[in-house]
Amino acid sequence: MNTCEGNNCSSRIGLIAGGGQFPLLFTQKARANGYKVIGAGFHSETNPQLAQLTYRFEWLYLGQLSKLIRYFKSHGVTRALLMGSISKANIFKDIRPDFKALAFIARTAGTHDDNILSSFADFLEKQGITLVPSTFLLPELISPKGCWTKRKPDKSEKKDIQQGWQLAKAIGRLDIGQCLVISNGTVLAVEAIDGTDATIERGGRLSRGNGATVVKLSKPHQDLRFDLPASGCTTIETMHRSGVNVLVLEAEKSISFDREKMIALADKYNICITALSEDEVHE
Repeated sequence: MNTCEGNNCSSRIGLIAGGGQFPLLFTQKARANGYKVIGAGFHSETNPQLAQLTYRFEWLYLGQLSKLIRYFKSHGVTRALLMGSISKANIFKDIRPDFKALAFIARTAGTHDDNILSSFADFLEKQGITLVPSTFLLPELISPKGCWTKRKPDKSEKKDIQQGWQLAKAIGRLDIGQCLVISNGTVLAVEAIDGTDATIERGGRLSRGNGATVVKLSKPHQDLRFDLPASGCTTIETMHRSGVNVLVLEAEKSISFDREKMIALADKYNICITALSEDEVHE
């Protein structure tokens, strides 16, 4: 049953929400622009506050594809966004795949994040639901090119940036993670299932207060509609606690939350934040 008043659903947008502030920011912006957000969130992942902000909201367990499709179709959703974080640890302990999900998994080539997300987008398309970029309505979150902070990378750090960039792209190509920590040419930590903050902490411990650089990039050939590398004030706080001095982002292919506060915090801690393009790194 389609519940669109007057058979007009153009103002409706579906939201498949993981954790973090991204889904909250989007919903607030969408409401301000006259959209009715039909939200779907996951138990143990999505902020419960989202249920109060959306026009409609449904709680799901990971793997409940049939329920998601029925829910969106019943509310006339033809466009949707996928945003927010999903803990990979929870995927192994809090998933309840239905028949449609099992069939999707069986048809999906490989288990890498990029393969799964692209295949999921194709699956939704066949159901009449188009996934649009996660930065839809929020282009201001896209990281602009340039050094944002008072502190600039020194000569040694520039070498680490160049080497770290190449290595981060290599681990991204293998779909291991999106970031690494490097110091004086030595990789101290590589992101895996534990996430960015834990990677920074591991790298910081191994640097023993001698400073290190975090390089966080999009994966080669990444679908920029979803899973963009994200950073924010928590990233800077973690770097400060861990004794890590430089944060390298990919300009136009990453997002940053609360950027002004993030920069002010970095300046306070004498941390460098720089957003570069591929061409700049190889100059």
